[in-house]
Amino acid sequence: MKFFVDTAEIDAIRELNDLGMVDGVTTNPSLIAKSGRDIFEVTKEICDLVEGPVSAEVVATEYDAMLREGEHLAKIAPNICVKVPLTWAGLKTCKVLSAQGTQVNVTLCFSANQALLAAKAGATFISPFIGRLDDINIDGMELIEDIRTIYDNYDFGTEILAASIRSANHMKDAALIGADVATAPPGVIKAMINHPLTDKGLDAFLADATKAGIKIV
Repeated sequence: MKFFVDTAEIDAIRELNDLGMVDGVTTNPSLIAKSGRDIFEVTKEICDLVEGPVSAEVVATEYDAMLREGEHLAKIAPNICVKVPLTWAGLKTCKVLSAQGTQVNVTLCFSANQALLAAKAGATFISPFIGRLDDINIDGMELIEDIRTIYDNYDFGTEILAASIRSANHMKDAALIGADVATAPPGVIKAMINHPLTDKGLDAFLADATKAGIKIV
């Protein structure tokens, strides 16, 4: 499973990228606003930093304006992936941009039917929002599983990008189901390394090494 980092913070992306944990980046207007920087400036810097797709989201809701914004965003760098909402205008934009050779991430997916439409429109990625479904007592992982089954049934090329990831368990479950990608905040990716038995075992090893006077160099 590929890891995308869901942030617009350059330092956080760089730290994980240096560890080989970044296959791409997702941003949205909220994350750009949180960074306090110009959307084109920060997006270009991210594109220069990572090799994989960098999702940059349109803000228009009507087709003509959405397409203009998407084409403008696509000029930032070759690895830009234009993010559009799962609306009819978004799917129409997706179809045109995909035909032009631009990667498209269709976002705000909450049903398998929506994911099927996005695949038919030529989406590069579909972004089902796991955490937001969990918030209303619907199992978000069941949606990932349904989409995986449908896409495999018909050999769609659209990749499942599990989004709205809230925990390390979400990452594990998405990988078990077979999501192609999971996008998560840096803190969630870093939390995947944590286990109390690892900490306990390390403490024991260090105590024994100190007691025995073991030194490597």
